[in-house]
Amino acid sequence: MGKISSPPNNDYCPQTLFLYGTYDQQKKADFGLFCWFSYIWDKELGVMCCIGGNKLTLENIRRDRVFSANIVTEGILAEADYLGCVSGTDPDKMNIDIEIGKGEVLDVPVLNDSPVTFELEVTDFIEKDDGTIMLCKIRNVLQDESLSSDESVAEKLLKIRPVKTTAQTYLGYDGKNLGRWGEPMKTLNKNMSDG
Repeated sequence: MGKISSPPNNDYCPQTLFLYGTYDQQKKADFGLFCWFSYIWDKELGVMCCIGGNKLTLENIRRDRVFSANIVTEGILAEADYLGCVSGTDPDKMNIDIEIGKGEVLDVPVLNDSPVTFELEVTDFIEKDDGTIMLCKIRNVLQDESLSSDESVAEKLLKIRPVKTTAQTYLGYDGKNLGRWGEPMKTLNKNMSDG
């Protein structure tokens, strides 16, 4: 197979989506949508993630050094898309119909409709020109009780249907195109709360 050169991209490397949950300075929960998330090993399983640019989520994480990472599923994609498209500085951003809980180990907000939530503590910030890499300890994993069944990992993944993204497109667990960034949230108008 022949190869051609192209500009730097990650178009063929879809990544799982997470809603990062933090508290702002007034202890109000905020969630932002991110996908630069992977795993590390340092005597135990940990997480590395990166946030590019200047975002409220990053400010909150820098201040408190803790956050939750809530896996995004097809069932909550519209809400996740909205939370990813609306700036954290918008005072009405969190006027959305979602159920927010609390972490079991860390003081972090969690999204109750997410089937898997990591409670993360940042151990290291690595500052780059326009992005921050965070190395984190996993202090707890909250998961739906149904995931403790004897089903195979494949069956459990098929049940929760995590969403991936690449090339500004959402992809379902089976690879189906679920829309471009900003499209799924358009279905929320009837579900938005009055705040």
